Amino acid sequence: MHSPSGMELAGLAGLLVAVPAVAYLGQSGRRHTGAARRAHLLLAAGGAVATAAALAGLATALLTGHHDVPGHSRALATAVAIGMGLGTLALLAGTVALPGAARSPGDAVRHVLDGLVIAAAIWFVGWVLLSRPTRVLGDATPNTCLAILLPAVLLVIGLGLTAVLALHAHRPRRHTVRVAAGVTVVAAAANVLAIGICREHDGYTLVSGLLLTAGLTHVAWAVRAADRPVEVSGDVLERGGAYVVVPMLAMVAALGYHLARGGTMDLFGYLGATVEGLALVGRQYLALGDVRRYTMRLRQSEAHFRELAHTDPLTGLANRRGLQRALRSAPDGAKTALIGIDMDGFKTVNDMRGHDVGDRVLAEVGARLRRNLLAGDVAARLGGDEFAVLMHGGADEAVLAAHRLLAVLGEPYDVDGGSIFLSASVGVAATGELLHDADLALRYAKQRGKNRVESYQAEYDELLRRRGTLTGELRHAIDRDQLRLVYQPVVALPSMRPVGAEALLRWTHPDLGRVPPVEFIPVAEESGLINRIGAWVLEEACKQLAEWLAKGHDVWLSVNLSPKELHDADYAGRVADVLEEYGVPPQRLVLEVTEHAVATDMEELVRRLAELRETGVRIALDDFGAGYSSLTQLRTLPVDILKIDHALVAEPESRTGTAAPLVDVVVRLGHRLGLEVLAEGIGTPAQREVVEEAGCRLGQGSLFGWGVPAEHLESRLLSLRSPGPRPAPAPRSTPQNDAPARSQVVRLGPGMRQVRALLPSDPDFVAATRDQNVGSVDSGREMGQG
Repeated sequence: MHSPSGMELAGLAGLLVAVPAVAYLGQSGRRHTGAARRAHLLLAAGGAVATAAALAGLATALLTGHHDVPGHSRALATAVAIGMGLGTLALLAGTVALPGAARSPGDAVRHVLDGLVIAAAIWFVGWVLLSRPTRVLGDATPNTCLAILLPAVLLVIGLGLTAVLALHAHRPRRHTVRVAAGVTVVAAAANVLAIGICREHDGYTLVSGLLLTAGLTHVAWAVRAADRPVEVSGDVLERGGAYVVVPMLAMVAALGYHLARGGTMDLFGYLGATVEGLALVGRQYLALGDVRRYTMRLRQSEAHFRELAHTDPLTGLANRRGLQRALRSAPDGAKTALIGIDMDGFKTVNDMRGHDVGDRVLAEVGARLRRNLLAGDVAARLGGDEFAVLMHGGADEAVLAAHRLLAVLGEPYDVDGGSIFLSASVGVAATGELLHDADLALRYAKQRGKNRVESYQAEYDELLRRRGTLTGELRHAIDRDQLRLVYQPVVALPSMRPVGAEALLRWTHPDLGRVPPVEFIPVAEESGLINRIGAWVLEEACKQLAEWLAKGHDVWLSVNLSPKELHDADYAGRVADVLEEYGVPPQRLVLEVTEHAVATDMEELVRRLAELRETGVRIALDDFGAGYSSLTQLRTLPVDILKIDHALVAEPESRTGTAAPLVDVVVRLGHRLGLEVLAEGIGTPAQREVVEEAGCRLGQGSLFGWGVPAEHLESRLLSLRSPGPRPAPAPRSTPQNDAPARSQVVRLGPGMRQVRALLPSDPDFVAATRDQNVGSVDSGREMGQG
């Protein structure tokens, strides 16, 4: 039996210290699950095999006395090298399998191949240094002990894998690199122990024990830190290919040096070069597969994003680009038509119910369009609440389809337990520039009342060009002194004496001629010029009214008010400033708001009108009876005058033989609410008679004069002015029981009068045989202002 030396005993003791590190690795493997569990168990198994092989080899050497048996040292070194090599191989596999080392098994294979590239270069350079004629270790070169071959191979593989993980592992990669470095130290320990047993050198035994213990302890410590979350990095190719180029350059330089010194290639040199070539070929093969997959993925992504670029994300329909692509791809000569759709009143849904509800409504619109498409048709959302349908067919088929879609889109939308009612305006184009023509037809559908289908007509282009011309010229109309005001008289009935006037805007262009208000007022509102034009009209009207009042004319003046002006927060203040500037009594100015404005935000309208009335001006509700106002709204609105729409005045006789029956109803209604009533659009004596029979005291229309310049109306006022005092009211007479109701000024108390509708049975009733003394109906006391 061999008597062990102190170094051998120290090496054996060092190997025993590695046992707790192996136990910790096994315990860590049992705590984890999935891929981490497999990696930790591989590390534990590899550490156990390497430690057991080292302990067994060293104990055998101590007990059997291998120094005295020829060939026994080499056989034992080979066995130890194989055992520790298997353990090191398991440690390397566990390192590659660690979470954070690679994203997938394919990446792990790439890491191994990259490690082989570096390892083969290290092997080749080491072979040059250790072989003849270099032999940097001289006589200490272990070329006579083939047992170190496997540990040496695993050592260089460990070095290469450590370098690759240092470049390509996920962040924080230092923990994974530490595990690989620890495994490399274990491979170095196996190499040193095999050399020590083979060369019968006790110092190697001590060093191997210390290296094995240090390596396994480092692996156990690094594994514990590697459990922290990692940050997945991009593809390894993004960091360049220096890890391939540098090893190849090193091999070329080493080979050149070796040949220059007279060296020759042997088995170990060929082995390094062969592994390097095979690893590079394998890596290139995988790289080509990666490029092929990346190319396919890129094509799929390109197709996906191209489809996204042509698809509306909310509705899943095509977007404007998709519709244009469908238009371009339509076969030449095929009949195609485009239906443009715009949802009426959708902005109110967003304002009142929120954009989330609005989005769900738009998604439902897209679903309804999709369900009503024929084969080959394309539905698109062009933006906001505007849609389009490209269909195959002629103009007649497109109109039929448009009416069908109009009915489908007009059905209620059930959202969040409530129903939302919307209509649509539809424009149809079947020839020419479809997008342009359908959009133009859609615009005219909205202008002509909405909830309708409008087919494109050639004159729309001329109207559009004229509208553009009007917009450009209207911007300079005030500066070029092209605008003027005319004044249409308002008369008292039945005397037909002028008591007021309405200021009407006229535009005479040097090239375009006279442009009617019905044409340029919508242009002004749409282009945002209406506020500036309205301010000019208000100032000119107040200036003229101040001049008439200064000359002693007892009149009032009304000015039309645009809804956009009304919703201006500073409008009431501007009105007060203009009245103060020209010294006009506020009750002499009447601001007319159209009944169409009532269809907007009622609460906002009431607040704005109340602000205006606080300045002292009076408010007239124009075009009353056009179909928007309700009785409740009329009781809520702060107005002083009702202007009966001319359509009611010109209404033909009913089946009962009574002409314009609604005029009488409106007059009675207005008087019951304490409002003055003015009938406009009176064009014939018969219409005037009907209005008078209804008890209306004020009239306006062509029968009493069109809009005329201020000097013409002033001449008429001068001709009608009486040099003497006004005649006293006629004495009351007993009315007939069947006489119609009359609107009369009734005294409520000292200094208080009000206009009221009186029935023939009322004691204050006065027959309408005279003018009822309304020659000054503009005064505040006669208009219910006290």
